[in-house]
Amino acid sequence: MSTASTLSTLRTLPAEHREKILELAREVTVAQGTRLFNEGGRADHFWIVRTGTIELDMRVPGRRAAVIERLSHNELVGWSWLFGPHVWHMGAEAVTPVRAYEFDAAAVRKLCRSDPAFGDAMSQWVGTIVARRLRAARARLLDLYGPNGSGSNL
Repeated sequence: MSTASTLSTLRTLPAEHREKILELAREVTVAQGTRLFNEGGRADHFWIVRTGTIELDMRVPGRRAAVIERLSHNELVGWSWLFGPHVWHMGAEAVTPVRAYEFDAAAVRKLCRSDPAFGDAMSQWVGTIVARRLRAARARLLDLYGPNGSGSNL
């Protein structure tokens, strides 16, 4: 695929690693209302959004699932595939029709094991996204359920 320059989410990866990951991409269309995955399910794929919007949600005991974040153009959907036990920590649903690049997690993990430099780059890339998402999840949950929206000052 020659789209490496257009995927800004991958810009932190060296060019040769961007090309390697995009060779494993498959273009998919996801209908509005489709659940990509559920919290606790097996994390065997991940996506980079081309168009459309996906909401990440988290189960909250005794309440409806809380929407944690909205993802759109060039954003990574899913990170649990990289870190054992490869189980989703959140859920995801397409809130509009979505076009995305889909990746088989096992194939990417295999490439990470066979090319340590690639594996390190992927771990750094995904790890940075995980850290940002966890901060966003904490702030959102505090906004929703904390005293006086205590997450908004973070």
